[in-house]
Order: sequence, then C-alpha cells, then structure tokens
Amino acid sequence: MLSISDVTVTIAVLKPTPILGGFGKPLILGSSAAGKDFKNYADIDAVKVDYAASTEEYKAAFALFAQKNPPAEVAIVSRKTGASPVLLADLLPTLFLKDWHFLITTTTTVEDLILIADAVEADKSRQFVARTSSKADLATIKAKSYDRTAVIYHTIVNNYPDAAWVGAVGSLPVGSVTWKGWTLVGIAPMDIDTSELNAIHGLGANTYVTKAGTNVTSDGRAVSGEFIDFIHSQDFIVFSIQYAVQDLFNQAQAALSKIPYDNRGIAQIESAVRTVLQRAYLQGMIAANDDGVPLYNTTFLPRSQVDPAQVAARNYPDGQFEFVIAGAVHTAVIRGTIKFA
Repeated sequence: MLSISDVTVTIAVLKPTPILGGFGKPLILGSSAAGKDFKNYADIDAVKVDYAASTEEYKAAFALFAQKNPPAEVAIVSRKTGASPVLLADLLPTLFLKDWHFLITTTTTVEDLILIADAVEADKSRQFVARTSSKADLATIKAKSYDRTAVIYHTIVNNYPDAAWVGAVGSLPVGSVTWKGWTLVGIAPMDIDTSELNAIHGLGANTYVTKAGTNVTSDGRAVSGEFIDFIHSQDFIVFSIQYAVQDLFNQAQAALSKIPYDNRGIAQIESAVRTVLQRAYLQGMIAANDDGVPLYNTTFLPRSQVDPAQVAARNYPDGQFEFVIAGAVHTAVIRGTIKFA
C-alpha cells in the first residue's frame, strides 16, 4: 500500500434507497512469548521453518495454503507476550505500514477482535476476517456495524475457517467473484436449520452450510451487511487510481519532463483514471448498460475553470469519477405455471 503520495482519492458511496499484486495478500497476526517479526512466506514448508505445526500461526497458514486458489504469499507476525510484552494496541498501527490486505488473527477473544476491527475500520484500506464460536460475541461485534470486518461463525474454530475462506477467495482477481457460495477445504459444514442460519445472519455473521449437496459459505457480508467484495473493489479502485496517477508524475520526472498545468496535462491525469476504471470494468467491478457500455464516467475541468489559486499552488483539485457497481446475484425467485391444456 502507498504511504507517501501526491495523490488523494476519495469515493462517496451513493446507494439507492428503499429499493435496494498482492491486493489479496493475507496477514496472520499471532502471539507468542518471544514474538516474531513480520515476514513473508511463499508456501507452508517455509512457514514450518519458523513456526512448528503445533503453533496457531502454522494452523492458520495451513488453512490458507490448503485451498484450491491459495495466495501466492502470506505474511505472519507474532506479537511478543513474554518479558517486555508488546501491546496489541501498539502493534496494530505499525502493521498498516506493511504490504497486506486481509487480516486473520489467531485470537478469538472478543476484546481483541474489537480492538483489531476498530483499527481496521479507522485505517480504511484493509479488511479483517475473524472467526468465533460464540453467538454472544457475535452480538457484541454486530453492535459496532463494521464495514471492513467479516465474521464466520462455526462451532469448530481451531481449524481456522476464516483463514480457509480468505485462502479460497481473497487472492482471486478483485471484483471477479463474490464471497458467498465457496467450498472450503478442511472445514466441515454446520448442521443447522434455516431458522438458526437466519439467526446467525441476523447477528451480522456468515457460516458454512450444505446447499444442494455442496458445502458452501452461507453469505459474503461484513458485519454491517455490506458485501465483502464491494469493499474490496472500492479499495482496489482507490489504490489503483492513486498508484496510476502517482506513477504518471514519477515517469514524467524520470523523463526529465513534467505534467504541464494545461489541458494536455489534465488529459493525461484523466486518461490514467479511465484506464483504471476500464480495468475495473473488465474484472467485473463495474456494470454495463443494456448496450454493453461500461457505466463509468470522468469529469476533469479544463484549466480555464480551475481556481487560479489552485493553479498557482500547482494543485489540481477538480478531477471526478463515478461508476455503477456491478454486484452479483446471490438469490433468485423463479415462478412457473403448470397447465393441463
């Protein structure tokens, strides 16, 4: 993730009312007496060099790498709990300076989950996937209405259904999939009825069930009810535009040139933004109209309409973009008619 940049990107999410390279890289946050620094691992054998098979960090990594679409790389950090311990509240801000997107933690203590979820929500650039076997804890988490935290409820949590879920979905092209309906390797389905499933969903959680003979994740929502893939897509677009425009500035400097503050330079910036939006459309994040035309638009005012004070400060504040999110079909109602003649 970019931490130093000359580009600021914001999105205002406009929802209809009453009708309603590593961007999938996981980070495992564990703890141990001695602690271990942040480190990247390309496979489970590499993890085993630093973490024995009996450790919680290894178990989480195993669940990640065991899936059909495993990430190319995972990161692990172990918080020191022994002499001169590192407080979770002190460690979390340092982690947002590292390269990862989905956070998984070995703890299921609700106080820790809330502390982590609060930090992720405040940072606005990452997502947290947690697990719990406590419906009381679900209610506590639900009250926070997190957009960036998703919880999977299961009576068995020591095999890391949260990590399995991230391993199955997180590293696929952003926007190409929804998080509902995934089969998780190594995770047994919950034996529950529709009433209990609805209750779990009502507590802002997801679970793992059998539908039409296939074991699948029951839904794909964050605690607030927002869809996980929507937040992931939003983060991807913001980061990609920020990166693309910053790279445009960097390349101009490398070529001993500049982005001129006239309509030519403004057009270059707009083109970089539109390139990202087109990629987002091709990956399934942005919808198309009935004629197959992508539903995104950009508006970049010409220099003549920019505040002269902004021109003097060499700041261009008048670029805007909008798009219609594609979403995905999660349920269907199909009606039929039986005729006798």
